[in-house]
Amino acid sequence: MKPKIILTTAALTLASALSAQAACNWHEQQAMSCAEGSTWDAESKTCVPQTTS
Repeated sequence: MKPKIILTTAALTLASALSAQAACNWHEQQAMSCAEGSTWDAESKTCVPQTTS
């Protein structure tokens, strides 16, 4: 009986950790809105003036 309880506990812990990681990644991938004439720079994580070529 003990191995079954240990495996169940381990599976639930792993599922919880994976769920938390997925939620954290989603937060990082949200779209950022910048003012007109600027664009989002992922490296600096700020809005920067948009350059035209």
